[in-house]
Amino acid sequence: MTGQGLPPEVDKAADTLLEATRTGVVCPPVRTLLADGDIGAAYAVQRVNVGRAVAAGRRIAGRKIGLTSPAVQTQLGVDQPDFGTLFADMAVPEGGVVAAGRLLQPKVEAEVALVLGADLPHHDCTVADVLRAVDFALPALEIVDSRIAGWNIGIVDTVADNASCGLYVLGGTPVPLTGLDLRGARMTMSREGEVVSEGTGADCLGSPLNAAAWLASALAAQGDPLRAGETLLTGALGPMVPAGPGDRFEAHITQLGRVTVEFATEGE
Repeated sequence: MTGQGLPPEVDKAADTLLEATRTGVVCPPVRTLLADGDIGAAYAVQRVNVGRAVAAGRRIAGRKIGLTSPAVQTQLGVDQPDFGTLFADMAVPEGGVVAAGRLLQPKVEAEVALVLGADLPHHDCTVADVLRAVDFALPALEIVDSRIAGWNIGIVDTVADNASCGLYVLGGTPVPLTGLDLRGARMTMSREGEVVSEGTGADCLGSPLNAAAWLASALAAQGDPLRAGETLLTGALGPMVPAGPGDRFEAHITQLGRVTVEFATEGE
């Protein structure tokens, strides 16, 4: 399946990333196939492969926001976040185990997840709109992955590669937003009991609610608004950390609780 009416380089990049996913063999950066800095073309690549996934029977469960850290934006030469699509089969149960070989180059980051109870259809979405629409919040671990060899990515690569989506883990105790201070929430993530990442809600575009409002506006402007029932991963609260076989990660976010995941050893 190819993108109807799309430039051949968009289809080529989509095919390259899909083949890396299918075979489990990383590929070179796809930015060499697209015009320099052409984020619009990168999102076109992403849409091609999301469409292929839906056609194959995968169910969209939500969206993720990436590049919420000013430092990472500066590194990649951009001034805004990016986004990708979450599928239901990316969800790992809280405390679950990621099978060996399921991902190519996994890294883990802790985030605030928001689950919507109402649509967010406005292209000028406000934080108040988000507060009214969110049903509850959860602590979350996003396990990012890249089909690009050695994480040698620029903004075009990560956008085309579905914002480097891999898997995600949601905590099991929903928390209503009433009374929560998500901007001031503190995150600590440990690996095998050693703290490896720390941050606050303010490190995510000033607040996870700001990130959610940005995403809602961006998607509504594209005619693909956020819908009730979708899960939003609002962006990392601290640095992402490489994951290896046998690693166990636990994140604690004040006011929201804890969430854990393990990575199987080879042969498990």
